[in-house]
Amino acid sequence: MKQLALDIGLATGPTLANFFPGANVQALQHLRIAVGEGDGASGAAPVRSPVPTYLWGESGSGKTHLLEAVREALREQGCTVGWLDAASMRPTSFDERWSAVVLDEVHLYSTAQQAAAFNWFINAISPAVGAPRWVLAAGDLPPADLPLRDDLRTRLGWGHVFQLHLLDEAERRAVLRQEADARGILLGDDVVSYMLHRFSRDLGSLMQLLDQLDSFALRTQRAITIPLLKTMLESE
Repeated sequence: MKQLALDIGLATGPTLANFFPGANVQALQHLRIAVGEGDGASGAAPVRSPVPTYLWGESGSGKTHLLEAVREALREQGCTVGWLDAASMRPTSFDERWSAVVLDEVHLYSTAQQAAAFNWFINAISPAVGAPRWVLAAGDLPPADLPLRDDLRTRLGWGHVFQLHLLDEAERRAVLRQEADARGILLGDDVVSYMLHRFSRDLGSLMQLLDQLDSFALRTQRAITIPLLKTMLESE
């Protein structure tokens, strides 16, 4: 049986609204307030704190989802955002037009990426022009354990730090059921159990699998069953 490539993003795009928090409610609420969506936000454009925020947790805990959701929320407000991740081979210089700086996968940064991240951090917190900018970063490890240059590692850890936790099986089951209901899909308990026990614990991957399964069922005009799921996998 072929394994699906399940590391791609959700078809609908990451948002703060479609992030199922589980035990990560505090981190989600912090980000919602920062972008003007939380209970503590007013109708006016939010005044973001210059205190940086760092999210950490194992792969599949939703770090990149949240960072991309924040970037999109800020873009919808007309803001420009600096983005750096481990795939950014040629980091640009800090741009004074940025309203925030987002640093993803910091635990994987090369020497050049660390230098760029430090430069962005310093210019965001103490800019030559305008007010301080918010820095939002994420990695697999807590700040003290990051394999980074000391000046960058210590700065990532001096602000708000949140550990993200994977959803447990009951929570992942509830999310799959909720999404299936929203799509009008009849998803049996046996199919849900098969998906949970045979595929990644990463909720984004499971949602992508559901999206592919929904599309395959529509194309073949068949009900969603375990045999259909197996057929889809074998046809990939």
